[in-house]
Amino acid sequence: MLNIQMSMAAFAMLAVSACAPRPAAPGLGSSAQNPWIDVTATLDPATTPVYEGDAPMKFDFLKDMRQGDAFTLSVYSLGAHSGTHIDAPMHFVRDGASIDRVPLEPLIGPARVIDIADNVQSIDAAELNKHQWKGAQRVLFRTRSSLRGWMHSSTFHRDFAYIAPDAAQLLADAGVQLVGIDYISAEQFGAPAPMTHRILLGKGIPIVEGLALEGVRAGDYYLIVLPMKVGGHEGAPARAVMRK
Repeated sequence: MLNIQMSMAAFAMLAVSACAPRPAAPGLGSSAQNPWIDVTATLDPATTPVYEGDAPMKFDFLKDMRQGDAFTLSVYSLGAHSGTHIDAPMHFVRDGASIDRVPLEPLIGPARVIDIADNVQSIDAAELNKHQWKGAQRVLFRTRSSLRGWMHSSTFHRDFAYIAPDAAQLLADAGVQLVGIDYISAEQFGAPAPMTHRILLGKGIPIVEGLALEGVRAGDYYLIVLPMKVGGHEGAPARAVMRK
């Protein structure tokens, strides 16, 4: 009888353990106290900037229930670097990985948002070292582009803030896994050579461009940014979300 009672008690403990809520994996799940923040720019020809000379965005309906059709069916035409997107190494490295071969690990995990003042256009090594970036696994820059709402304006602005090659070198040498910025290029407009891209992508570091960081404060977050899985190409639009 004693053995049976002990077995029943052990069974009860196992049942309680199985039904108890389990802690979520770091960064996963959401709550009212710690909600996800969507930092993806909406793709819309009326509001999304397109880099000068890049393919225009075109969206159309082949079928539209609002026009009396039995169902709705859309067609999209846009460049690989439209809106919030990821540059894969293949973008500027001849034998670099295409976007479908970029590992998931750099795209998911802790990230640090760094605020850059409105009057700073070049994020060079001196500017970078004014901020607490060392030790961050992923670094995202919130710049004048967020302050001025440029990711929600169809006008292309040439004077966006960019990451200078010497800052890119510091980030690459420190082993940063991913670098992001809040306009559609991390490179200076009209740069004589795409050194920032070559430095980061040459180390296999994906670059996230076109982040919508207007409502995000500087600090540490958990980031998930996943590109469309397009075989054999150098970049793709992505959905990016983060939480404190």
